[in-house]
Amino acid sequence: MKNRVRELRTEAGLTQQQLAELVHVSSRTIISLEKGQYNPSLLLAYRLALVFHTTVEELYCLAENKELEDRENEDWT
Repeated sequence: MKNRVRELRTEAGLTQQQLAELVHVSSRTIISLEKGQYNPSLLLAYRLALVFHTTVEELYCLAENKELEDRENEDWT
């Protein structure tokens, strides 16, 4: 799932480890999130959004991701 975690972390001047500590996960989790290899729990997504002073919808590009998924699902019908 596309997200803005790396972009916002970099803008905030945080390391992956620092962000991990702020949201109570391992740096490995942050790495996986940034690569789009891991979808967070709702609570983790919320914690991240709070750190970056944004919404979960904006952080995880939900409108864009939904549009992509909808297009992919059109191919199945």
